[in-house]
Amino acid sequence: MTAQQQLIGRLKEDFRLNIYEVKVWTSLLSRGIAAAGELADISGVPRSRCYDVLESLEKKGFIIMKIGKPIRYIAVPPEEIVDRVKKQTRKEVDVQLSMLDEIRATDIFRELELLYKTGIDKIDFEDITNFVSGRSAINAQVRSMIEGARQSIIIATTPEGVVRKMKILKKLSDKLNKGKVAVTLASAAAPDDALAKLLSNFSYKPLKGDARFVITDDEDVLFMLSPEEAGPELDAAVWVKSQFFGRALAGLLKGHVE
Repeated sequence: MTAQQQLIGRLKEDFRLNIYEVKVWTSLLSRGIAAAGELADISGVPRSRCYDVLESLEKKGFIIMKIGKPIRYIAVPPEEIVDRVKKQTRKEVDVQLSMLDEIRATDIFRELELLYKTGIDKIDFEDITNFVSGRSAINAQVRSMIEGARQSIIIATTPEGVVRKMKILKKLSDKLNKGKVAVTLASAAAPDDALAKLLSNFSYKPLKGDARFVITDDEDVLFMLSPEEAGPELDAAVWVKSQFFGRALAGLLKGHVE
């Protein structure tokens, strides 16, 4: 695609014009003032179509017709065009937002809400699972689970993972303390003074061996499928929403902490 074709495509999208309108308008911009026949020759738009295109551009406020023989057309400064399009876009957005606000008060919206609630009741949350690939995605899932916790958070992690989890917990500590969420961190890491200071607000349990999982509210479980040494790109995990599994895993952890 040439630079000219890219420009035409961009102008079509930004100013909501068709390809003939863009060609005639840009041709007029390059001349400032011109007659229809001249614009047809410059733009490559068929003369039979050029008059309709010029009429359309005039109605949209992109050009001004200058009465005379022959009739000539004057280009409106681009700055004025941009301001005009912005005002029109704001007007259309305001109308759309107003319509959306009004929908909330209609019977149709109430029926949609009822459909959604009825459908949600039929979902078996015990069977919800999701595969999470890559350490960045895993960390994002851990953060989401911690942010959504209402009662408890249990984290079993490696010595290397302690630092990553503490960064998340530290950022959310005020929210967790305010919500009185109980946080338990289990790891084989031997806390040094710096780590001990970070762990002071949480319950820390020395763990026999390595384990990698997170449980929130005894029902949201994220457990890793690969060892720490796999590296960020190969790290993988499975998220499960199951109160039965969450409580069972939390119970197993109690038997493996010192």
